[in-house]
Amino acid sequence: MSNAHHGHAAAQPHHHVFLGAAHDRNARRTLWVVALTFAMMVVEIVAGYITGSMALLADGLHMATHAGALGIAAGAYAFARRNAHNRRFSFGTGKVGDLAGFASALILAMVSLGIGIESLVRLFQPTTVAFGEATVIAVIGLVVNVLSAVLLSGGHGHAHGHHDHGRFQDHDHDHHHGDNNFRSAYLHVMADALTSVLAIAALLAGRYLGWVWLDPLMGIVGACVIAKWAYGLIKDSSRVLLDVTDEHVAGEIREIVEAAGDVSIIDLHVWRVGPQAHAAIVSVLADIKVPAAVIRGRLSHVHEISHLTIEYQTRNV
Repeated sequence: MSNAHHGHAAAQPHHHVFLGAAHDRNARRTLWVVALTFAMMVVEIVAGYITGSMALLADGLHMATHAGALGIAAGAYAFARRNAHNRRFSFGTGKVGDLAGFASALILAMVSLGIGIESLVRLFQPTTVAFGEATVIAVIGLVVNVLSAVLLSGGHGHAHGHHDHGRFQDHDHDHHHGDNNFRSAYLHVMADALTSVLAIAALLAGRYLGWVWLDPLMGIVGACVIAKWAYGLIKDSSRVLLDVTDEHVAGEIREIVEAAGDVSIIDLHVWRVGPQAHAAIVSVLADIKVPAAVIRGRLSHVHEISHLTIEYQTRNV
């Protein structure tokens, strides 16, 4: 038999803000990129109407899809911050970014599909290309994307976030790693930059070497690369949304708790609640001489845990 004692590991009140140390900085930088993309979109659409250039108009409308996707990222940052202390969210709003990242990844996947289909059609049914005009537009697009990448690259610095949850702290070594919302914004910029670089190379080859087939071929290559990026983001963000166990953190918990041989973990649940912030429910069976406070002390060394519940049972001897 055993005596069961179920309770939360923390005796004192704690908050549920798991937004990551770089949340506000990434939010500002994403908003700047949205503004830049939107401004360029308006300029291209207006210029397209004034000059009668369908290429400019089409690129402006294409840029609108990226502005929309980046807008989702910026909106997610704002929503997560505004509702960070809203008690309706049991584990805070740290996963709002993952939801936005998942949505943006789907948009990115559809963009890659559209590019791939259009490129295949043009590969077998070549169309006349205005190489000079198209090259200028591709260069403009590349400049905008380089500026956007520079703005977002500030979110890659090392930031050490310390969120006080009892004894547990989230040491957030924040690149864009762990922040799927920021990652989605960055991938949209990089996807657009990639298509611009490939387009410039193909257009120059078509204009000076007569390789008109290279333009749709580069489109297919770009579509495949973007699809791979989208798949990676869909996979990672869906794992968070579905509360898939972080095996690394779970393994660390088991190793630390069971190292002395006086405690056994009989049930363990670990899931992510924000960028590099995890919640854990640990059910243990311990010798009578091992108080729950000792187990809690051991787990204080697992810095990835930001919210902990211990279910404690003692062996009768």
